[in-house]
This record gives sequence, C-alpha cells and structure tokens, in this order.
Amino acid sequence: MPTIGGMTTREHDLAELSRRKWELMSAKDVAALTEIFHEQGAFVHMGATMTTEQELAVIESGGIHYATAVVEGVEVRVVDEVALVLSTVVLTAVVGGNEVTNPFSVTETWVAQDESWKLLAMAFTRLVNHPAS
Repeated sequence: MPTIGGMTTREHDLAELSRRKWELMSAKDVAALTEIFHEQGAFVHMGATMTTEQELAVIESGGIHYATAVVEGVEVRVVDEVALVLSTVVLTAVVGGNEVTNPFSVTETWVAQDESWKLLAMAFTRLVNHPAS
C-alpha cells in the first residue's frame, strides 16, 4: 500500500481533508463546509453539543470565528468506511467578541458516503498540561 510520510495514501488524504476543514472554518465558507459536514453531524464543544445545522449557523454568523488552528500532531485510523482523525490543535477563536487561544485534543469521526468523506462528529477536549494552557 503506498505511503506518504508514514501514512497510507488514504490516511494522508483524510489528514489533509481535516486540515482543509480548519481553513474553511476560518474563512467561514459555509457552502464548502456543507459539502463535507454530514447532515446528521454532532459538534461537541466545551459545554455545548450542536447539530450540523447549528454549527454552520454559528460559523456563518460569527458567533464562533475559528481564526487560526495550528495542528501540532495528527493520527488517522481507518476502519472499513469509518475514520478517526485525532489531532492536537492550538486554536485561536473569537467567541462573543473575545479572542481566546486554547490547546485542544480534537477527535473527528469521518464516514465514507457517496464516494467522499463526511465529517460525522467532532469533539474538543481542552488540554490543561499543554504549554499554551
């Protein structure tokens, strides 16, 4: 099986799709995000769980602006038609007009659907022992 930087081609493609997702979220590109977010998705933040529709509305309105996401590490695990993308991310976001920077462990669940990958779930866990804490 072909590899890129120790990952299979499929794992590398998923890592790149995850990275691209952060760029689209920063750009508030709801149209492009709609294409990669699963319609039945769940987005688990610190203290709130949102549907895909709610997450897209928050991004579009600027309620949460994902300004920058520095991905420090990523691991991809593919099992059949499901993939986990596990990342350590230092996220700078504007929430309620206040800029905050926090390190997170981010767990993304992707499912293969209609010959593409769709983000079914994303959960943020704040890292308390990270230098950016």
